[in-house]
Amino acid sequence: MSGQTARDRRSGNGNGRRRRLALVASKGTLDGAYPPLILAATAASLGWEVGIFFTFYGLDIIHRKKHKKLKVASLANPAMPVSVPNLVGALPGMTAAATAMMKGWMKRSNLPGIPQFLDMARESGVKLFACSTTMGVMGVRAKDLVEGADIAGATAFLDYAADADVSLFV
Repeated sequence: MSGQTARDRRSGNGNGRRRRLALVASKGTLDGAYPPLILAATAASLGWEVGIFFTFYGLDIIHRKKHKKLKVASLANPAMPVSVPNLVGALPGMTAAATAMMKGWMKRSNLPGIPQFLDMARESGVKLFACSTTMGVMGVRAKDLVEGADIAGATAFLDYAADADVSLFV
C-alpha cells in the first residue's frame, strides 16, 4: 500500500472503488434526523459514496417545509436526558421545550441545523432517496421534496445497498 495516504485506505475498499454507505432514515423527529445526516456527512468527508433512503416519517427530513420544523417528542421518550414523567411530558408546551433544549445543545456544540446538514450532504454528493411507495401512502408529492432528492422505490435502493460496504437502519 505504498503511496496511499491514511485517508485513501479509509475511503477505499481494496478493489479500486470507493467505499459505500447505505442508510435508511425512518424517523421524522429532530433527534431522529441527526444520526443519518451526521453519518452521511462524515462518510462523504472521508471520500465514501453515500445514499440515504428516507421512508415513512423519515420523509419529513427531506420535505421542503417540514424539515425546518422537526420536533423532539417529550411524551414517553425514555431517552430524554432530563427525566420527564409521562404526565408532565403530556402538558402543552413540553414538546416545544424539549425541541428548544435539543436545538440549544446542537448550537452549543456548533453542529449545523437540519437544513444546513441537508445542504452539506447535497454539496458533498450524498444521494437522497425518497421512498416512492411511502410518498404515495403519506401524500407527499415530488414538489414537496428538497432540491436534489431523487424518488426511488425499494428495489432501486436495495440495488444501491447491495454494493454497500456498510448498511444501517437509523
